[in-house]
Amino acid sequence: MPQLSDTQALILSAAAQRPEHIALPLPESLRGGAAAKVVGAMLAKGFLQEVDADMRKGEPVWRETGDGHGVTLSATDAGLAAIGIEPEDANPAPAGATDAPTEQSAPDTLTETETAPKARTPREGTKQATLIAMLRAPDGATIEEIMAATGWQSHTVRGAMAGALKKKLGLEVTSEKVENRGRVYKLPAA
Repeated sequence: MPQLSDTQALILSAAAQRPEHIALPLPESLRGGAAAKVVGAMLAKGFLQEVDADMRKGEPVWRETGDGHGVTLSATDAGLAAIGIEPEDANPAPAGATDAPTEQSAPDTLTETETAPKARTPREGTKQATLIAMLRAPDGATIEEIMAATGWQSHTVRGAMAGALKKKLGLEVTSEKVENRGRVYKLPAA
C-alpha cells in the first residue's frame, strides 16, 4: 500500500463516501498554497484526477479552465486502492449472488457533515512553541514580552496569534488589560 499523509488519506476517505468520488470540499484546515501542493502531489501520483464539473448538479469547482467551465477533483481507482477500497468494478459479483458489497470504508472515516480534527501540533523548540508556552503561563504574556523572547516585531506576534494559533491550531487566545502591565494575552492550560 502506498505511503499516504494523514491529509491525503482524509481527502481520499471523504471522496470514497461521496457520489462519483468527488474529493471536494477539502478539509477546512487545508487552504491556499498548502491545498494546491497536496492536490498537486495527489494528481501526480494518480490518486486524484481532474474531471469536468457539472454545474447543474452543483458539483464544487477546483479550478476554472478559462473558457467559462470548471473542473472538480475525483478520486481514482488507484486513490481508492491506496486507502484499501477496491474499485466497484474490480470483482463483479456473479449473477444472482447476494453477498455483501465488496466496498468497505474504515470506521473512522468522515462524512460530509463532520469536520476534520485539527491535526497540526507545533514542533518543540520553535518560536511558535515558545509563544504557546508563554501564553499558557499562569500570568500570560504581553506583546512586548513575546517580542523580546522571539525576536519578532509586534505585527508578527499579532499575526501568529490570529493566524497560526487561532485559525490553524484552533486555540482560543484571550486578552485582558492588567494594571501596570498593559494588555496580557493567555491560552487556557493544556
